[in-house]
Amino acid sequence: MFQRLPPVTRALLIANAAVFLMQWLLGEMRMSPFMLWPLGDQSGAQSFMPWQLLTYGFMHGGLMHLLFNMLVLFMFGAPLEHVWGPKRFLQYYLACVIGAGLCQLAVGWWMVSQGGAAYPTVGASGGVLGLVLGYGLLFPQQKVMIFPIPFFIPAKIAVVLVGLFALFAGVTNTMPGIAHFAHLGGMLTGWLMIRYWRGQPPFGGRGKRKRHLRSV
Repeated sequence: MFQRLPPVTRALLIANAAVFLMQWLLGEMRMSPFMLWPLGDQSGAQSFMPWQLLTYGFMHGGLMHLLFNMLVLFMFGAPLEHVWGPKRFLQYYLACVIGAGLCQLAVGWWMVSQGGAAYPTVGASGGVLGLVLGYGLLFPQQKVMIFPIPFFIPAKIAVVLVGLFALFAGVTNTMPGIAHFAHLGGMLTGWLMIRYWRGQPPFGGRGKRKRHLRSV
């Protein structure tokens, strides 16, 4: 089954597993320069560097964290890569990782400026939730199951529920220690990219409609 996966999805699974193994072998101290550190923190040895916007998305805080994200990548990445092709799929996934990281940087900067503790962010969740969003837009009626709902629901409803939960958890600080706004950032980035590819507002769709109306 693994060999039948499309190439980018398979490579991303291998890369995440390999980086997690490196974390286990080298320890957090040696891998900390590749975690996503907040802007404006002057209290520790580590600080934000541009490459962290990508590298943090291949690191994880524990085995269950890795397994959950890789399960989502396996379930939703393969069908999207089959539709988009390897190049566009990779562009989409990495953009969602970076978009999630930028959102987390903004949230982290605000927390540090308010006197909160600075802590690094790791995980592919922003990228894989971007995949969930993409799947919901491309296959809105396809039935999926999301924890803890014990039955299948349409993908478009699952996307709305996931987004609402991330927003609620982020605003209320439910389940602290999870970068809920990074999850939202990954989903927002995915939504914007798909609208850009489709030529929908705010990326020129209105202009196309106006040209069409003038030509009628």
